Amino acid sequence: MGIGEHFEGVKRHWERNLSFLDYFKKVYGRAEPLPKWSDADVEEFIASDPVYGPQLKAIRESRKFALGGALVGAAHLGGVAFKYSKAPHGVVLATGFGAITGAVLGAEVAEHWYQLYKVDKQGANLRFIYWWEDKVSGQKS
Repeated sequence: MGIGEHFEGVKRHWERNLSFLDYFKKVYGRAEPLPKWSDADVEEFIASDPVYGPQLKAIRESRKFALGGALVGAAHLGGVAFKYSKAPHGVVLATGFGAITGAVLGAEVAEHWYQLYKVDKQGANLRFIYWWEDKVSGQKS
């Protein structure tokens, strides 16, 4: 094995490990951004795609768990800090930390509740972006 083959192997390794950057190039690296979509557009995609539609629906529903967890965590930890500390900066920091912790815990609960660990979340979102790009370019023509 020569040095050239070794560097090709290293290159393939990092291409595979950094493949998530393709998603960001597709979504954020545009000269002209895609127009905003509405909930009706998302529902149309969910109805039209039998594979990625239900996955995207589950992903969108899982956000409620994270939001609920953030609210509960912020209220609880902020309340405890206010009760025992009364220091404004401590209450603010505790509320922020409670919100972050609650959101992460809520997202993890949703991951198991909707069995999102079996789903390609990035693939479903990217498929929606492709569908939206096709729909918008069809409307311009």
